[in-house]
Amino acid sequence: MTQAKEFNSDPGQNNNHNDHENEVEMLRVVACIDGSRAAPAVCDYAAWASKHMETPLTLLHVLDEERYPTEPDLAGNIGLGSREQLMDELAELDRKRSKLALEHGHHMLDEAEDRVKKFGIEDVSKRQRHGDLTESLVALESQTRLLVMGLHGESSSDRDVHVGSQLETVIRRVHRPILLVPDEYQQPKSAMLAFDGSATAFKGVELLAGSPVLKGMPIHLVMIGADTNDRWEQLKKAEKMLGDLGAEITLAIRAGDVEPTLHAYQEEHDIDILVMGAYGHSRIRQFLVGSTTTTMLKTAHKPLVILR
Repeated sequence: MTQAKEFNSDPGQNNNHNDHENEVEMLRVVACIDGSRAAPAVCDYAAWASKHMETPLTLLHVLDEERYPTEPDLAGNIGLGSREQLMDELAELDRKRSKLALEHGHHMLDEAEDRVKKFGIEDVSKRQRHGDLTESLVALESQTRLLVMGLHGESSSDRDVHVGSQLETVIRRVHRPILLVPDEYQQPKSAMLAFDGSATAFKGVELLAGSPVLKGMPIHLVMIGADTNDRWEQLKKAEKMLGDLGAEITLAIRAGDVEPTLHAYQEEHDIDILVMGAYGHSRIRQFLVGSTTTTMLKTAHKPLVILR
């Protein structure tokens, strides 16, 4: 496994270890910046979250080690007709590509910084790492309060929109709330929690109750399944846990398949953010919640918060 290397946001400067140590002291909103068309929206939603949570913001760019190796390894390419000079030239081209990609990443981070500062965010840091995205995020997990990523990958287009290739891996490995955002920013004014009454779901409610990001915002607690007294009792228990948010809370039970029913409810009530748990542990729950999360990633048109 390749270990990520970290770079300053300004080329040619040495890492300041004291700044790094101070940064660790406070949990941060971490926004993943890349070349996708969702990058501006990632900046805007991250700035919104940073402001509402009163939490510092880190802009992170991870350069894929496999696509842009710091030291190209062409040993496996030596075969019939190989020439040492040609191998050296190819290695030098790879080094130049990596250097240009790093510089491009610096420019993206600088533009992202300018954008979030226009939101009024002053406590902003920039970090660049060279390695695997998931491993880089796991390494920063102890410093992360909320992770913000785009729903769609760098290769998405108007004709071919698809979920970022590494999202599911990140969701399974990173045990922090993740805000996944579409390509356009719209200030969130309402939220809904997909609630199933499980212990994991109540932990999600507890997490929301302790976060200022949804404070004062109308919240819908929605269960999918049969309309029973037990389910209503679970919803009312969750409602009490959210009492300190000072929000208008709506309870609802709907019958139907999870993904389309949740989306239909969200559209019916014009709800901006959907909050849901991800990837349970039991075999039945893992099938239900895991497959549902994957489907929701593919069909989401509004921000989606994944709780772990």
